[in-house]
Amino acid sequence: MVKKYCIYRRVSTRSQANSGLGLEAQDRDIALFLDNYSDTPFEVLGTFTDVQSGADAHRPELQKAIELAKKEGAELLVSKLDRLSRKVSFIGALTDDPALKIRVASMPNADKLQLHIYAVLAEQERDFISIRTKQALAAAKARGVQLGGLRDKTMKRNEAAKQAADAAADRVASIILPMRESGASYQKIADALNAANVPTPRGKKWAAMSVKNAADRLSARAT
Repeated sequence: MVKKYCIYRRVSTRSQANSGLGLEAQDRDIALFLDNYSDTPFEVLGTFTDVQSGADAHRPELQKAIELAKKEGAELLVSKLDRLSRKVSFIGALTDDPALKIRVASMPNADKLQLHIYAVLAEQERDFISIRTKQALAAAKARGVQLGGLRDKTMKRNEAAKQAADAAADRVASIILPMRESGASYQKIADALNAANVPTPRGKKWAAMSVKNAADRLSARAT
């Protein structure tokens, strides 16, 4: 049986589309997936390209790709998840559609649950780092800190490291509890995070115990 794909690509600006630089990178990742991970034989039914921001939900070429994929029982293939969208709500709507199959070239073995987790983590990380950075700068300004000296650089580096550690713990723990509430075991959550290439706060693989520790940490902070 022939494996079928509908390829979707997106660049944000017309200059990227004209230069081909953004599209070439996406084509490269998609080709790597097809050559190394796809069932064979396979058939590409069509390639669809939008030149629009990821924040814009109205994308005519994506809609065409989705409709064709669902009609032909094909997989919607993208190079990276953010080519579909950077919004969790948008990704969630796609992954919740039982008639749509999604494949991400850079995460070749990820299922819909793992893709949704990855989207949530990416969005939370962007929001959290933005807020923490603004607060840290405001606090430093209020203390009269003048950046530039060796001590100030060390303080800034330590503060950045603390922010990164806190952000990593918070963003992952906030995913773990909802999954636990839905009945997922600690090991299942660990497997999903590892499959989505999400590291622990120390950059290692997740285990059932490390998931439990993160869940316990979030629970303790909530009390």
